[in-house]
Amino acid sequence: MTDELTPETPAEEEQPIKQRKNGLYPGVSDELAANMKSGWADTELRELEPIEQAPNAARRRAALSARFPGERLVIPAGNLKTRSNDTEYSFRASTEYVYLTGDQTDDSVLVLEPRADAADGHEETIYRLPRSNRENGEFWLNGMGELWVGRRHSLAESEALLGVPCKDVRELADVLKEATGPVRVVRGHDAGIETALTDKITAERDEELRVFLSEARAVKDAFEIGELQKAVDSTVRGFEDVVKVLDKAEATSERYIEGTFFLRARVEGNDVGYGSICAAGPHATTLHWVRNNGQVRSGDLLLLDAGVETNTLYTADVTRTLPINGRYSDLQRKIYDAVYEAQEAGIAAVKPGAAFRDFHDASQRVLTEKLVEWGLVEGPVERVLELGLQRRWTLHGTGHMLGLDVHDCAAARTEAYVNGTLEPGMVLTVEPGLYFQADDLTVPEEYRGIGVRIEDDLLVTEDGNRNLSAALPRRSDEVEAWMAGLTK
Repeated sequence: MTDELTPETPAEEEQPIKQRKNGLYPGVSDELAANMKSGWADTELRELEPIEQAPNAARRRAALSARFPGERLVIPAGNLKTRSNDTEYSFRASTEYVYLTGDQTDDSVLVLEPRADAADGHEETIYRLPRSNRENGEFWLNGMGELWVGRRHSLAESEALLGVPCKDVRELADVLKEATGPVRVVRGHDAGIETALTDKITAERDEELRVFLSEARAVKDAFEIGELQKAVDSTVRGFEDVVKVLDKAEATSERYIEGTFFLRARVEGNDVGYGSICAAGPHATTLHWVRNNGQVRSGDLLLLDAGVETNTLYTADVTRTLPINGRYSDLQRKIYDAVYEAQEAGIAAVKPGAAFRDFHDASQRVLTEKLVEWGLVEGPVERVLELGLQRRWTLHGTGHMLGLDVHDCAAARTEAYVNGTLEPGMVLTVEPGLYFQADDLTVPEEYRGIGVRIEDDLLVTEDGNRNLSAALPRRSDEVEAWMAGLTK
């Protein structure tokens, strides 16, 4: 990785050095500075068409405007975050900003400015960095200049693509400092913006804005559903990739599985939507095992929980528990089939008008019945459910909303989400599991270290549901046949 400009003269002949954002570079001669100003082609992009989600984003902004009339609303994309010294993490724009604009550019900020008559709604502006200035050398002397980090859209190009007027973000702090009237900001993404508004905002009012935007994402439009299906389809192919290289994973570690799936995510999408869980053997009993540094052994199970994130940042979230050697043992099959039966009951409960909790309750009942039947907990079933005793082995809720965030709508009010009602257009996961910890002395030794989860992504339809991840086998015999077909 290049970190500095290379000097053309010995160090003792250098001009005084100048500072750039991520380090120091040698002095620049007047002749070189003059040379770098000219001889560049006009690369302005003209006659651009709006991005596909522009109309959807416009409708979302209109709903936001109607909810907060007469108030200034500030939604930042966020800034780069330092990974180490002068290197940054890959940028991921804030979910709220992406939802309202379709844009993913760092340092950008959407501002809705109330018109004089609140009934007339808001003026919309996206503040963002313009093209690098070549006259003052910014494009090659600044560490964030385009020579270093790549071309960005001009303000005019951005307006054409996003359908929103665009201005230079470097003017925004002064604009906000002079702002009058009520202001709300989505916090946690841009400290500079929050500082500029420090005497104009309150945590309570800002939280109301965040909650509204979280709840607004619950029902997906046609574009979002299409992107989620793309994410799932790529994820299915990623699972196929993993099955084909399980022998190589046995020779190395869980990291081979992680890397294999990541390749599919980067080739067909933007990234993985969350840290892939590639949990082999007893690691499958750790719900968020993302170290992925363990051994992969024939005869054990692999719990693979992974999702591709599309280029528009919608993510899948799918889990399969696979026999590493291609065949479940009798006990593994018994536990797997119990989880499958629980998932079937949960999926059947996903329909419009049902309570969000219904699919969780249906799955938990089946799992509890199995635990009582196997003699692992004393019944009756109703007693176990009332006391929550099954949770020692079922551990987690049976699903969550899915969208731009893997745990989408997380800031929604309890009454609107967990205690709410399912509607057509909602997308959620159904993911029951059973986990017998390696050190759990309350279960027979042969159970210890076995973890099973099955997870699919469900779209609530007008008459029930559609399993977006149905292309990936779920039943134990179908899983075995599918794996055999991939490893011939």
